[in-house]
Amino acid sequence: MTKTFTITVFTEDQTGLLSRVVGIFNRRNLSISSLTTSASSDESIFRFTIVVKVTEEMVIKLVAQLDKQVDVLKAFYYDDDDIVYQEIALYKVPIEVFTNGRNVEVMIRRHNARVLLIEPEYVVIEKTGHEYETEALLTELRQEGLYEFVRSGRVAVVKPMERLNSYLQELQEEGE
Repeated sequence: MTKTFTITVFTEDQTGLLSRVVGIFNRRNLSISSLTTSASSDESIFRFTIVVKVTEEMVIKLVAQLDKQVDVLKAFYYDDDDIVYQEIALYKVPIEVFTNGRNVEVMIRRHNARVLLIEPEYVVIEKTGHEYETEALLTELRQEGLYEFVRSGRVAVVKPMERLNSYLQELQEEGE
């Protein structure tokens, strides 16, 4: 049975590593739903957050393959119950949708979104939340008028203490 998993990959910041990481998914003909890269809690370590919909057997194989990469320190996988996650979405709408009544203003409040920028021709709205939440606002804004839309990949933190710290501590103790 397939389900959504979030894979975190901790690496050194090396050129070409993104291509190698994505290549592991390509070779297995798997689609990546979301891919986000960033710094981690340790400034010398880089973090990939990858969302895939696969079986648990497949995610175990993926994590094992990722762990074998030279510049990968460690990879972990989680299901949605083990993490806290969000996405950010930006919507550019015509300024006219605000001057034609209060519909959009009420909609923004109902969706807990906020206005980031007001220009003579358009307004930029920001919404953070899960994909279904950003998608719900998108559906409503399309009915009012929409110039542009973009959504980030998933950002996530693990509910239990970060396993990378424990792993690095174990490595350090083994080396002593």
